[in-house]
Amino acid sequence: MDDDLPTGNIHSKEVSRLWRAWRTIHEMVQDRGYELAEEEVKITFDDFRRKFTQGDGSPNRAAMTFSARPSESMNKKFTPPPTAANPDPAPECGPIHVEFCPEKTSIGIGVMKKFVEHCATNNFKAGILVTAVPLSAQARKVMTVTSQYTLIECFLEEDLLVNITHHELVPTHVLLSREEKTALLKRYRLKETQLPRILQKDPIARYFGLKRGQVVKIIRTSETAGRYASYRLCV
Repeated sequence: MDDDLPTGNIHSKEVSRLWRAWRTIHEMVQDRGYELAEEEVKITFDDFRRKFTQGDGSPNRAAMTFSARPSESMNKKFTPPPTAANPDPAPECGPIHVEFCPEKTSIGIGVMKKFVEHCATNNFKAGILVTAVPLSAQARKVMTVTSQYTLIECFLEEDLLVNITHHELVPTHVLLSREEKTALLKRYRLKETQLPRILQKDPIARYFGLKRGQVVKIIRTSETAGRYASYRLCV
């Protein structure tokens, strides 16, 4: 029933698409290491419709906001090693805030500034804005300017209808910690520039929120070799 489009309402198709995008963005946040309740991630279509539509059946994007805290393992991965100058370093990650933008015509500076200010005021280390239409060039500039204190990402709803990591041809990706990256380079006597690369704008890199300089481990299966790993540097 969940995957069937309901009939009798002009908003049914839009609500169904939003439900799929909602599930994908939750899976993305969870895969990055944030804590989310499983019932929120795996929400059924009927529950989503009851919770996030208005009286006429139209979607209520303004209500589709959520936030999440880093898990203990995520905090550990993103905590720098202690030094003499900083014996008790704090994690470099923090809470994330996600919004589905109600605007369906244009996403300009005003919308982006409001989102950035909300994230900064509430001490979110990262924010994801999901939009129905592309950002304007000016809005993208706001994202760049504010990236030094709040990491802002934007995804189109249509790009979240399917979780690309669920495709059978997409191997498992695991982000390495700073220490794991150092150990990898030392083990193989490599400079990081000698590693194969993955672009930051690659769909998989965007899904996991990879930053330049980070290394991802890619685990593939082979009929002859079993499981084997390769590594890519995000650039």
